[in-house]
Amino acid sequence: MDRNVTLMRRFFVFLTLCVLCLVTGCGDGKGGQAGNDAVQKEGTDEEAADDSDKDGSLDKILDEHQLILGLDASFKPMGYTNENDEIVGFDIDVAEEVCSRLGVDLVKSPIEWGTKEKDLNSGKIDCIWNGMPVSDSNREQMLLSEPYMKNSLVFVVTSASIIAEKKDLKGKHIAVQEGSAAQKILKKSKIGKKAHIVSFAANTEALQQLDNNQVDAVFLDSVVIDYEMLSSGKEYVILPDVLREEEYAIGFRKEDQALCDKVEEILHEMKEDETLSEISMKWFGKDVITVK
Repeated sequence: MDRNVTLMRRFFVFLTLCVLCLVTGCGDGKGGQAGNDAVQKEGTDEEAADDSDKDGSLDKILDEHQLILGLDASFKPMGYTNENDEIVGFDIDVAEEVCSRLGVDLVKSPIEWGTKEKDLNSGKIDCIWNGMPVSDSNREQMLLSEPYMKNSLVFVVTSASIIAEKKDLKGKHIAVQEGSAAQKILKKSKIGKKAHIVSFAANTEALQQLDNNQVDAVFLDSVVIDYEMLSSGKEYVILPDVLREEEYAIGFRKEDQALCDKVEEILHEMKEDETLSEISMKWFGKDVITVK
């Protein structure tokens, strides 16, 4: 009797152990499968995140084999229409080289400067590349590239002038282009309020008036006077005082990070192989490039 009881107890212990092993084994299998499912789900989520990061802007340019550049075709020497009705300029030469290295064509599309953001966001153009200043307003409305050059608003006098610095302009006649940023800044400045401001339709006209001694100085962009002196061979004196310094950048749609990154990459290559410096020397007679 005692022996039978002992055997029964052993049998129940053995049976209990078997049940526990089965339960534990199933639990491990389910846990392992759940772990695999979690890993697979995490991988899927990461792939989805990667896909969302690809904006397709560079692929679009490569697929269409063209980059549409928007510009105000009257900003000499950055981008303007010459006497042969061709759009040329410093920015155009740089953009042509960038497109050549991308393997696409450059399409130059004149636009109204006041609606440039609308043209960009509607897809009419792919970028704004036309001596556009880096500003808080432009940063808010578009994706800006790294600055590629600097510009200053400067006072220019003839080589025979006795004017040597900004304070000497008090009571003098200063010419400026009508409707330009230079005109707005000059009117708000201290020296502008102490001088006589005379407006002309174009910077070239203002410089002609300076040559004819009809005005005492011209207030304009440094990139403009650098180009004018190089192309005309005339000698002017740029006063050491500036009213504003600014940097130029290329504007893209906010979501077009891939395209912006690729253009910047090519600009760095052009800086390294001195192509940018060569283009700068052609248009300004000096290297004004700020790309690192």
